[in-house]
Amino acid sequence: MAIAYDFDGTLAPGNMQEHNFIPDLHMDKGEFWSEANALAKKHDMDEVLAYMHLMLIKAKEKNISLREETFMQYGSRITFFEGVESYFERINQYAARQGMHLEHFIISSGLREFVKGSAIAKHFRTIFASGFQYDDNGNACWPALAVNYTNKTQFLFRINKGIYNSYDNSKINKSMAEDDRAVPFSNLIYIGDGETDVPAMKMVNLYGGTTIAVYNPDSVATPHRPKSSKEICLDLIRQNRADYIAPTNYSEGGELDVMLKKIIDKTALEQDILGIKYKEVNRE
Repeated sequence: MAIAYDFDGTLAPGNMQEHNFIPDLHMDKGEFWSEANALAKKHDMDEVLAYMHLMLIKAKEKNISLREETFMQYGSRITFFEGVESYFERINQYAARQGMHLEHFIISSGLREFVKGSAIAKHFRTIFASGFQYDDNGNACWPALAVNYTNKTQFLFRINKGIYNSYDNSKINKSMAEDDRAVPFSNLIYIGDGETDVPAMKMVNLYGGTTIAVYNPDSVATPHRPKSSKEICLDLIRQNRADYIAPTNYSEGGELDVMLKKIIDKTALEQDILGIKYKEVNRE
């Protein structure tokens, strides 16, 4: 089995750049994102590329050296929703008791360097997220990968086929027998927090997987964001984009924890049934 997670708003509140990087620029987060969006509009530019480019510009203006270790230091200061840091080992142990090997993946428009430096990085099989190229002196100089809400879907196929990098396209379009795939879509869970996860959720649902929309219970509607996090997730349910919703509390016994365990139970049972049918066919 595999669980693929969005990061911002799913495992950690807000956007990862807002925890420490933007404050170090002495900018308000709203100011930073407004400037990034204006840059994208002015140049008819992908919004992810725009914010990455702006990070380079603003860091240079403030004489902040952006090396991989700098990004990872920012990532080490990210705080998570309740229960997240102990969740992965707990859910892995539960899956193992049901006879299932469970792996975890990130698919995020945020920065892979931030995630790599975070306290939970060790739990992910692969981190599929936006990231920088570095020059010969180790300084970030160019966006190496931009993961936006539509191209998130390609990484679902990479998980499905066992392609654990972003550059190798030799296998992604090749036909592959279902039995040769690393993770069947039916054994894939996608967890995200909002509208930017819709294409990925629709893809997982289309191929028989399970989708969960999570919401921050502390989120409220504002003039700039007319719907709360929960209201956005309820819309995803009404529009058949997500199967379930749950608050962003990963503690043992919480709503999300119980939900995931039931999905694991169901998947394990289905695997057992398939195994029995396979043995019966072979006997015949």
